[in-house]
Amino acid sequence: MYMYYLRRCYVVLIMLLAVNSPSFGQDAPAEADYFPIVDIPSPEGYLLEVGGLTVLPDGDLGIATRRGDIIIVENPASGDPHFKKFATGLHEVLGLAYKDGALYCVQRGELTRLEDSDMDGRADVIETVYAWPLSGHYHEYSYGPLIAPDGSFFVSGNVAFGDQQWWRGESRVPWRGWMMNITTDGKMQPWATGMRSPAGLGLVDGELFYAENQGDWIGSGGIWHVEKGDFMGHPAGLRWTDKKNAPLSLTAEELYELVDPEFNKDEDGNYIKPENEPDEEEYRTLFELQDELPALKTPAVWLPHGILGISNSDIQQIPEGHFGPFEGQILVGDQGQSKIMRVILEKVNGTYQGAALDFRSGFQSGVLRMDWADDGSLFIGETNRGWGSAGTADEGLQRLVWNRQLPFEMKTIRVRPDGFEIRFTKPVDRASAEDLASYAVSSFIYKYHPVYGSPMIDPGQGEVRGVKVTEDGMGVRIIVDNLRKNYIHHIELDGIRSKKDGNPLLHSSAYYTLKEIPQGERLSMEEVSTMNSIQKEDVEAGKAGGDEQLQSGESPSYEEIKPLLSQYTCTSCHQQNKRMVGPPFAEIAKRGYSNEEMVELIYNPDLSNWPDYATAMPPMTIVPEEEALRIADWINALND
Repeated sequence: MYMYYLRRCYVVLIMLLAVNSPSFGQDAPAEADYFPIVDIPSPEGYLLEVGGLTVLPDGDLGIATRRGDIIIVENPASGDPHFKKFATGLHEVLGLAYKDGALYCVQRGELTRLEDSDMDGRADVIETVYAWPLSGHYHEYSYGPLIAPDGSFFVSGNVAFGDQQWWRGESRVPWRGWMMNITTDGKMQPWATGMRSPAGLGLVDGELFYAENQGDWIGSGGIWHVEKGDFMGHPAGLRWTDKKNAPLSLTAEELYELVDPEFNKDEDGNYIKPENEPDEEEYRTLFELQDELPALKTPAVWLPHGILGISNSDIQQIPEGHFGPFEGQILVGDQGQSKIMRVILEKVNGTYQGAALDFRSGFQSGVLRMDWADDGSLFIGETNRGWGSAGTADEGLQRLVWNRQLPFEMKTIRVRPDGFEIRFTKPVDRASAEDLASYAVSSFIYKYHPVYGSPMIDPGQGEVRGVKVTEDGMGVRIIVDNLRKNYIHHIELDGIRSKKDGNPLLHSSAYYTLKEIPQGERLSMEEVSTMNSIQKEDVEAGKAGGDEQLQSGESPSYEEIKPLLSQYTCTSCHQQNKRMVGPPFAEIAKRGYSNEEMVELIYNPDLSNWPDYATAMPPMTIVPEEEALRIADWINALND
């Protein structure tokens, strides 16, 4: 903790020095300086809760709404878009695609084809391509369609909730919790299962991926690579693997035997719903089961809950020529935090893995759907009904535009046999890049258990032992001790500065899901910098100073606590006086919790304390206790 405290002090010092230098004459750059958000006004009096988006061949925009309408927007990227209704009366449409002169949408219970055969601007042909069963449970959302490379469609379906609060997902009817492949002539092939809430489908270099949401058996959100016959981890859909067209034969009983042999069994050995939650320490991680379950597919990239979203949605690969240095990478939307994350994928030993980091926040409502405009901007379709969102509007249609200004960012992150190689969008200041104090690497993982979500468990530090800056100044390679296979590695570059203007990285924190460690050449200690501006005596001084600060009884100021609120993403869901996904800090202060009680609620949130907020806070066990106490002290001081 004290090393972390000192590294923060080092970063603040560097920034203060930079402010007094001639090359740094303005505030640090923000996301909006490079990717402004442009509003597209909705028709007056109409609540545009977007469930699907697709750009048509003529550049018009097709919109599907959760209220069951299909709308065509002419000149959508202009200052004067024109909205016209194409179809109405559908059932909560959560996806839209265009193929061969027709629109295809996924209603709650079917894939539907809509065509304007008489060319009057409205659909006169509305026909079912394929229908699937429904139990009537509200959580049985259906998503898609995604057009596959062979012209067929992929559709995914949520599971229902169970009868007991913590026993969540149930597949009450076929094929809930599954990915389905459907041809244009109505033939359906179950493709993969183990999904809980697969809200976003996308193609990455022609390969199928989907975005998952945290819940029971799913410790955090993430993106999964999907191949036929895969099992993604949620057992509800395994109920239907005895069907003759199922592509895998794994059963829930076989899974439970591996997770906990006694779990779900009564005294006669029959599988039942348990009355009490077993000891969580008995549970394993998802990665520990890979050798025993050949069908199991673990996430390509975890999106840590509460940090990189709380309800992950659409997936879009950035096309060639779009968004500058990030073409080919992946954007993932998030409904709850009203933002978009960036994912950098690589394939190591035949396995997809990679890093995720923030990209753009500040949308007016929850980001659900995205598609590329002809001018290279990105259409954003938004809604917050049923789920809280950081954006307070109930609906939204916006565009994200790159203004051709180049941000100072981590362009790529690649794992190496002895650490990571990071390339930047601009040359780095060599002095800051060669200082080990500019870097920090830690790791953690999630539990695989039926409880809703998971804390971050088994944390570990990875000492950065050396760094080599590339000759062109556009990258660094760091040697990291304690690389842990199948763990999420938090890579922080808070001390890095750009060469030209001394700016910090726009986003200095990334999370790399390390599934495979490659073979290859390792750096020798003779060719790297080991300079560290934080020395042992500084650590001891920082420890003493930290103890003195904790014991002084003085509450920290906002400026002192702001770096912690940012580091642990508190401000993604809370503001001082503004209601967002969670209650304002000032409202929390009025509850009269002691600092210790508030820390306990940070680690073990209880949604029943805030019944008028729809979204549960994740357990933020990643926050060290000393820093959690300082945050609690600052919050309580707001009530003085």
